[in-house]
Amino acid sequence: MKHYFITLTSIILFIGIVISCGIINEKNKGKGVNLFTIQQDKELGAKVAFELDSNSREYPVLDSTKYKEVYQYLYAVRNTILNSGKVDFKDEFSWQLRIIHDDSTLNAFCTPGGYIYVYTGLLKFLDSEDQLAGVMGHEIGHADMRHSTRQMTTMFGVQLLLDVLAGDRAALKQITGALVGLKFSRAHETEADERSVVYLCPTEYNAAGGASFFEKIQSRGGVRQPEFLSTHPDPGNRIDHFHSSKVTLGCKGEKTFQTEYKRIISKLPK
Repeated sequence: MKHYFITLTSIILFIGIVISCGIINEKNKGKGVNLFTIQQDKELGAKVAFELDSNSREYPVLDSTKYKEVYQYLYAVRNTILNSGKVDFKDEFSWQLRIIHDDSTLNAFCTPGGYIYVYTGLLKFLDSEDQLAGVMGHEIGHADMRHSTRQMTTMFGVQLLLDVLAGDRAALKQITGALVGLKFSRAHETEADERSVVYLCPTEYNAAGGASFFEKIQSRGGVRQPEFLSTHPDPGNRIDHFHSSKVTLGCKGEKTFQTEYKRIISKLPK
């Protein structure tokens, strides 16, 4: 009986630790095991965002006042995605947007805690608002599924991320650089693609907007492959997956808003 009591107590204690780590959580279902809490995701993202915003030489962020109309446009796209009712951590994460002025870089990324960064090179490469929404939905999906902390825990171990939270600047610089060029696993890329369709499905957008983006990449023979895209899954498979997910979910939206998108992009610095 005594042995049974100790075992039960140990199980209860273990469950308590797991819950406190955010592993067992209604919003964490289907997101795998993550040793970091939601609060730690938020704290890590805030520290990385501060590091990025403080490094104007490597990450020249466009002034939000001077380019107010462009920022307002991107925030409206973001809000449409967040208000779809499908983003689990809509109210917990920041979802702050920054535009990095670098026309030579096709990239976008989202830190833990929902700090979204989009390069002008990517914005000028895209053709329409639904493509932007598809890419933004993909990046929001990575944060919402908490892929970054899961991936970086695998890459660096728990301790380095904890060092960042404790204020270690060297560790912060290392993690920041890793996040900007982070390549996700095949499973994580597929999940983020699926989340993009799920987020856009209740909206007016073509829910497979992300597919149009990949189609443009393919039409150019893979030239200037965006840094944020993993080489796997194959772009052709991803295109098919976007479209099949849209059909499976019964998404009805078809709007692309191409004209308005081009008007807004024309306001970016040359």
